[in-house]
Amino acid sequence: MLEPTDHQRFFGYPKPIKGPTIAYKKAEDSNLVIRGTLLVVGAWLVSKLGFVQRFLWSNAGFDLLRTVDLKAYTERWDPTVIPIGSQQQDAAGESKSTGLDLASISQIPKGIAGRYHSITDYHTKYLSGELTPLAVAESLLPLIRRDVEPRSHHATSFISTNIDMVLAAAKASTERFKAGKPLSIIDGVPVAVKDECDVAGYRTTYGRKTNDALFLIAEASSWPVQKLLDGGAVILGKTNMHELGADTTNNNPNWGTPLNPYNDKYYTGGSSGGSAYAVAAGLVPIAIGADGGGSIRIPSSLCGVYGLKPSHSRLEDTGSTVTVTGPIAATMADLEVSYRIIGVPNPSDPICSLFTAPTSVSLYPSKPKVIGICKPWFDRADPSVKALCDKTIDYMQQKQGYEVIDIEIPYLPEGQFAHSCTILAEMAVRARNQVVGSNKDYLSGISPATKVLLAVGAQTPAQDYILAQQLRKLLMQHLAFLYQKHPSLLIVTPTTPMPGYPMASAADLNHGVSDGNSAVRSMEYVWMANFCGNPAISVPIGYVDPVQGTGRVPIGLMAMGEWGAEEQLLRWGYEAESYLNKVYDGKRQKPSHWFDVLVG
Repeated sequence: MLEPTDHQRFFGYPKPIKGPTIAYKKAEDSNLVIRGTLLVVGAWLVSKLGFVQRFLWSNAGFDLLRTVDLKAYTERWDPTVIPIGSQQQDAAGESKSTGLDLASISQIPKGIAGRYHSITDYHTKYLSGELTPLAVAESLLPLIRRDVEPRSHHATSFISTNIDMVLAAAKASTERFKAGKPLSIIDGVPVAVKDECDVAGYRTTYGRKTNDALFLIAEASSWPVQKLLDGGAVILGKTNMHELGADTTNNNPNWGTPLNPYNDKYYTGGSSGGSAYAVAAGLVPIAIGADGGGSIRIPSSLCGVYGLKPSHSRLEDTGSTVTVTGPIAATMADLEVSYRIIGVPNPSDPICSLFTAPTSVSLYPSKPKVIGICKPWFDRADPSVKALCDKTIDYMQQKQGYEVIDIEIPYLPEGQFAHSCTILAEMAVRARNQVVGSNKDYLSGISPATKVLLAVGAQTPAQDYILAQQLRKLLMQHLAFLYQKHPSLLIVTPTTPMPGYPMASAADLNHGVSDGNSAVRSMEYVWMANFCGNPAISVPIGYVDPVQGTGRVPIGLMAMGEWGAEEQLLRWGYEAESYLNKVYDGKRQKPSHWFDVLVG
């Protein structure tokens, strides 16, 4: 279906239909919280007893959709919506007007508080000979290797590192700079990749236990990773993640849990927690994450960095109706650069190849500046979070020229259940598919908390899965209605409603914890972009005092745009970055565990 909106045409655009007017009403979640030995024993029982799985499924409220009148809606199985671009592209899919060079990239002034090292800093030092990619790699490897004693606390953020590959890439880059022939702006820049994405020469374990028979060494890298490699980036290794991406803490009993670099009594958030940690701690300026239910945006928010969840299918086919690959970065310029590099369409992918290559934010045409707030939803954030978000939005309205309007979105709590129902059912199927041969014991080798989630998700009846896809269509049509009525609308919320994610108990790091209530709460705002396929961005806007431990906790603000509106979101992100760097009272703060790579 081709539909116009604000002079833009799309393929697959939902029919703009206003959804029903439904008063916002959110019931308190009543999931059981299980930890310790009880979790280990309980997970084993749950994995064996179908009637217990069905009870937990119902207790979680997944049958809620049976109470929603969805008779007027057929199913929408795939949320991919493709803008039909007009830019001329060359045979490789790259736009003629999107060159990335040192002069074209925005740079934060050197003396600004809390300044992170950016891609341009690395490139400048490499060009001058003041620093080499090899020296950078050699300074970082001892910090991220798990086989070095005493082991650095940074090492927990990485699952695996191929030392020979890292050093070979860094040496090759160093020689290119000596010859005055760097491949690109990211040549020699250290980057990290979530263990959900393939990197040639590495096993992709999805955060599961080592199993060489199950997880083979990848012969090829996924498209976004390959674009980084093509540009000469030095991939340090695969980063830690919540096992199978099944929760939002990044608590991983298999590989250890990276603790928040701002306060080690808090989680990094997940499931891309290792990538967010590596960026927040200064180890890399950019990292690749994946986002099926906020898994880029939640850890970016909790670790005080920038994260972009692209439109569905924009970068690659992940085999999921909710999950996408995307970048996490130290600064907005790094986020834009990384997106423009990995966002070059893959000509061999029948869907990704239809998208237009990203353009420079500076070339993005001026459009109306409209922020939409669904007030009953927004107001559910904790007071400390809401206060910071309100101040940032006031700045956007008063200094950046945004109009702030009230909007309504129906069935928000029900929509979150529909998303959870969908992603858990898909996770269970994919976990079965990972098993070689018989899949009867597909839960074997999976940690207790994830085992419970998959066993419960696998109980989703076809009726309820279909109802979830009907609600997906309703929500996408309502969003299309809002975007048609308010061109260039950005729907703004906190990224997470809570001020950080404190660990309830250090003992939880041994076996994990099954806490559906906290998981649902952490995802209260992020799920819609996954379920409906929209792009969304999380930006840090300040810090709050902790309830435990030492170190103030970062807070993030999120904007969700129309399908294909990544450049618009990046422009909004730059404006939010100016608030944090120049207006926010405390200015940007680096964590106590920050490592100065350029000094060593």
